[in-house]
Amino acid sequence: MSRPALTLKWFGCYLMLLGLALMLVPNLLLGLFHVATTSEVWIRVVGVLAFNIGVYYLAAARSESRPLFLASVYTRALVLASFAAFALLQLCEPIVVLFGAVDFCGGLWTLHALRAENSAHAISNQSC
Repeated sequence: MSRPALTLKWFGCYLMLLGLALMLVPNLLLGLFHVATTSEVWIRVVGVLAFNIGVYYLAAARSESRPLFLASVYTRALVLASFAAFALLQLCEPIVVLFGAVDFCGGLWTLHALRAENSAHAISNQSC
């Protein structure tokens, strides 16, 4: 498995665990971050979506789906920008930005791995 694929594999595992927590014990997770608890189903729906995206990331990692690796860099940056905007507009607790920061850092990790691999390929092609 390539380095970029490993970044998606680990991020996919994180999303699956986060999704499971949001589906099974959402108020425990919300309470840990001092976010108001809820009895509404929306938080569990978010958990299902996070879990499913994690599954997609694992599948992309296993199949070395480079277009998805790159797309994930952009979409994970968008998560941070969106969550920050929501917090600035007081639509959510500011701590939610932390989850966006985790996404953003994961995207940077993937980008770094993609660039390192591209550099290694460029060097090996020059020596041939």
